Amino acid sequence: MTEKEMFEQAWEKEFQTTLKVLNAYPGNKPDFKPHERSMSAKELAWTFVTEQMAIEQSLDGTMTMPPSFPPVPDKWEEILATYQKLHPNLVKKLQKTPEADLFKNMPMMLGPGNMGEMPKLQFMWLMLSDLIHHRGQCSVYLRMAGGKVPSIYGPSADEPWM
Repeated sequence: MTEKEMFEQAWEKEFQTTLKVLNAYPGNKPDFKPHERSMSAKELAWTFVTEQMAIEQSLDGTMTMPPSFPPVPDKWEEILATYQKLHPNLVKKLQKTPEADLFKNMPMMLGPGNMGEMPKLQFMWLMLSDLIHHRGQCSVYLRMAGGKVPSIYGPSADEPWM
């Protein structure tokens, strides 16, 4: 299995799991925040959309630092629809990208005031890791907003396996 194929498989699996979490969230509570300094649920969910956009932009060479993305929609349903709509386009673009292109460098912020470069594939794994991190946050929001947390990597209190 190639590195590209490993990423494609991981991305697909995590997309489906993230979709489960987003579908479980009470859509009538998009402005929920567990703390004044926290993102709202809709801002947090929008990161899943922008991470897909960032990977697409990295593949076609249009990524800028800092990146520019559309504003967060007000409605949960619009966030969910956009997340689902972008997925097949990203998958097609990734499938069409030669693996050698994934090892080409792209501009990247590496820290506060520190610009540099990193291979596209490394950036894509970074986005996937960030998505998983924010999905964990989203599952906490979900519980606090009164929703039921689905199984993510194993059973949850709301979706036991036995």
